[in-house]
Amino acid sequence: MDKHDNDFALTRKNLHGTTPEPTYGGVTSFMRRKYSKDVSQADVAVLGVPFDTATTNRSGTRLGPRAIRNSSTIMAWERPYGMEFDPFDKLAVVDAGDAYFDFGKPESVPDAIQQAAFDIISQGPGLLSLGGDHFITYPLLKAHVEKFGGPISLLHFDAHTDTWEDENDRIDHGTMFYWATKQGLLDPATSVQVGIRTQNPDTLGFNIIDAPQVHEQTIEATVQQIRATLGDTPVYVTFDIDCLDPSYAPGTGTPVCGGLTTHQALTILRSLAGINVIGMDVVEVAPQYDVGEITSLAASSIAMEMLYLYARRPSSETRR
Repeated sequence: MDKHDNDFALTRKNLHGTTPEPTYGGVTSFMRRKYSKDVSQADVAVLGVPFDTATTNRSGTRLGPRAIRNSSTIMAWERPYGMEFDPFDKLAVVDAGDAYFDFGKPESVPDAIQQAAFDIISQGPGLLSLGGDHFITYPLLKAHVEKFGGPISLLHFDAHTDTWEDENDRIDHGTMFYWATKQGLLDPATSVQVGIRTQNPDTLGFNIIDAPQVHEQTIEATVQQIRATLGDTPVYVTFDIDCLDPSYAPGTGTPVCGGLTTHQALTILRSLAGINVIGMDVVEVAPQYDVGEITSLAASSIAMEMLYLYARRPSSETRR
């Protein structure tokens, strides 16, 4: 690739490696990875899910995938500090654009998201999804259980448990893990929720490390608890950006004071290398409430830590 080439989201020929280009211009794919609907040669595909009609407070996360991609370009010129290797040296990653659904037919949206995810992972790649409100994790989980079988374990970073009881077939971004558990998609006994700081009378048996506990103990102690619970089970990792304190992530729909710092979150994720990650998402970025893009920058940094986790999972096979 010529050193004067740019717009690597379009012109990149090799899916591996990190190639610097001006961060202020060009096509804003995630981390300047190649935009492609062809995922056949990829180890991981990035999928935006611009959906936000299941939120209970402020809407706007439909613009989250675009904001995360834009902020990621600031980081795209080198591997994040402290990583033992560049994830893009081991993983062939493409940005597969956004899931398509018809917002005029809301009843069809969950199935459309599930199908978009399954169409990718059924071809082999892992999936990193960018939300979108947290409801999107429900159809994404269904796609992963369709491929891997279930129930699976959930590593869930959030201010809220999202296991509030619902009735009939009603569902929103605070109840989807209630239904995912009741429908056998998740195993609460081998799942962990980190950063919780809202009341819920029934947590359905999920293991909770709430925000005060994370603050009071060492990061190492938190990591040990997570590892002990997950074991070697297949794990889906979901990070609601409101797990972070609003001082670190104001750009979200349901902020709650007392949350994790960005440093705590990034360090916990990096320290979990070796867990059996099968899928991952970052959700609830609402850029219109952001300040200086710090929320979307935090989200893109968290997404990179997830790619690093995926590159370090057991028996990792890549397409190099």
